[in-house]
Amino acid sequence: MSPSESSQVVGEPARRRRVRLAVAFLATAAVVASIGWMWVASFAPASFSVAQMGTPDYGGGPAPAHRHGPGALVATGLDVRTIVEPDTGRAPDVALTLTARAERVRFGSGPPVPAYTLNGTTPGPTVTAREGDLVQVTFVNESVPGGATLHWHGLDVPNAEDGVAGVTQDAVRPAQSHTYRFVARQVGTYWYHSHQVSHEQVVKGLLGAVVVLPRGGIAEDADVLALTHLYAGRRTVAGRVGDVPAVVRPGATARVRVVNTDNGVVPVWVSGAAYRVLAVDGTEVHGPTPVRDRSVVVPAGGRVDLAVPVPVDGSAVRVELGGSAVVLGPVGSTGSRTPAPGQTLDLLSYGEPAPLGFDPASADRRFEYRIGRRPGFVRGRPGVWWTVNGHLYPAVPMFMVSRGDVVTMHIDNSSGQAHPMHLHGHHVVVLARDGVRATGSPWWTDSLEVRSGQSYDVAFVADNPGIWMDHCHNLPHAQQGLLAHVMYEGVTTGVRTGRDTVNSPE
Repeated sequence: MSPSESSQVVGEPARRRRVRLAVAFLATAAVVASIGWMWVASFAPASFSVAQMGTPDYGGGPAPAHRHGPGALVATGLDVRTIVEPDTGRAPDVALTLTARAERVRFGSGPPVPAYTLNGTTPGPTVTAREGDLVQVTFVNESVPGGATLHWHGLDVPNAEDGVAGVTQDAVRPAQSHTYRFVARQVGTYWYHSHQVSHEQVVKGLLGAVVVLPRGGIAEDADVLALTHLYAGRRTVAGRVGDVPAVVRPGATARVRVVNTDNGVVPVWVSGAAYRVLAVDGTEVHGPTPVRDRSVVVPAGGRVDLAVPVPVDGSAVRVELGGSAVVLGPVGSTGSRTPAPGQTLDLLSYGEPAPLGFDPASADRRFEYRIGRRPGFVRGRPGVWWTVNGHLYPAVPMFMVSRGDVVTMHIDNSSGQAHPMHLHGHHVVVLARDGVRATGSPWWTDSLEVRSGQSYDVAFVADNPGIWMDHCHNLPHAQQGLLAHVMYEGVTTGVRTGRDTVNSPE
């Protein structure tokens, strides 16, 4: 072998090694660059308007006349802060001040725990009104760090009163106040809570109930509120640990208003009597029938009103609430707890059908809300995050509508966990679950539990202009990016969010 042939043989492996190293270097650089790009893209601007967030989705309908998206000239639209209850000079029918404080509160015999109170209690005072009343609530933040707001969960208030920091208002800082004003047009059971750092402030008790009574009063003999909340892992009803007595005379029927303020479902059943489900999320059920040996599952944020009869023999009836109970009966009466039923009530077929008032089959917009999970970056942090239609926050869809549109939405959950979905400013009616059509009373809801592997088809009429959150009410999930918005044509917001602002809506 000649010297030249020998050097060629020796040189070939060296060149191949150099090529392999170069390819490996370029591949590594490409991966690092890709990861770096994803990391940078995960950061929302230091200050931005949610009206410019994500990608517009028109649901098959016409694109709005104004432009939308990063750099769009949305400032010419109607600012949500101007969408208020018309001022007719009318004095409020219900007026109160709620003052929020950071305190330590004792529940039962347990040690004091950090909590947020309203007027010195948690839950805060119940806001009670009659249908058509003008309600005015002045919220004072005395000492809640980082600011707070009040969101009226389930009440379809004007958008300016929705109480979402960074969308409809700035968070109310310590020593500041904000006044909410709306007409209570919806009869039923609702609640209020902070929508600023809500995964922390709601857990610590910055919340309370709202009850809107019909003008003629309720048909039942007694009205019992059963707001349930976990404080440091301890189940409470109306802020009390253990069984809570409610005096109801023998032979009477109580309307029990169950409010689930936690992040997970609460199974509710009745020991000692059959019950009827009168209302779901504030909307009356058409033709409710007696229920025995079944529990009704109340999602996070959800409410059910139950008609519970008390036996004429003076014995007590227990409304079981996941470890605590409301005991209905004469003074001093007790009842026997029964174990949780093996079956649950299916609201898809409960009650009797009734007209919806619109035709979902002729929808103007048809949206997909697909919930998934994948690795990536959110706000610069690596992890496995929730996705909406395959996208990570903040690059999630903006569902665009026009006033008067009939809207349908297909919600599909393949994320591996359940999600209680909550659309602000509207109630949706359930059309189908996993392709099975609804056959009972129209199931109107604002807090819908969507289990993993499950899908729902829902519909609503876009009749409340604004920019409205549509998010998971397991609040840590929302904080982790499981949220989107429904945005009306011609509407924008001058409120800013982002790390350089005081606002942190989830």
